[in-house]
Amino acid sequence: MIDEFAKDTLHGRLRRDREALLWKLDGVSEYDARRPLTATGTNLLGLVKHVATVEARYFGEVFGRPSPEPLSRWQDYDGSDLWAAEDETRDRITGFYRRTWEHADATIDALPLDAPGHVPWWPEPHSDTNLFAVLVHILGETVRHTGHADILREGLDGRTGLRPEHEKPIDEEARAAYRAKIERAAAGSAASTPPVDSGSRPDF
Repeated sequence: MIDEFAKDTLHGRLRRDREALLWKLDGVSEYDARRPLTATGTNLLGLVKHVATVEARYFGEVFGRPSPEPLSRWQDYDGSDLWAAEDETRDRITGFYRRTWEHADATIDALPLDAPGHVPWWPEPHSDTNLFAVLVHILGETVRHTGHADILREGLDGRTGLRPEHEKPIDEEARAAYRAKIERAAAGSAASTPPVDSGSRPDF
């Protein structure tokens, strides 16, 4: 009974956060969806492509249920799942993600949480695992990258949130006041804290 509850809870959270990640593309121009928004090249559409690829691998070959989507060998990983090539449309990438959900959901529904799996790209002795560990891993991966996407989207146009039904109109004045309050606290703390002498050893 607890296993089914755990699986339903984890799976439900994964479904929720998949949708949240895709929502971060809503209303974004083709250029803004693709362009690098950090010094390391992180971009919105690339996050979706990456999470889709990761999920396809983990709920596919790890459990002997290869994804029907064409995937390069994991041994040939070159980082190309982190960005969209010129000929890769947004619909192609989001469609890949949604079809991956269907295959992953079928794997999750078909197997018990203790079903054995093998992750060949994990180091020994961790490569032999089970559905529970993989489900937790993919949920963490999805949450992490949805958080990245949330920050990127805020930087583009100020939109934030988890789901469209919870989104509120942006109050620029309130945001500015809130940010200023945090800035004052940070500045005040920095001014009142003596500098750290890196050459001295603290007493314990």
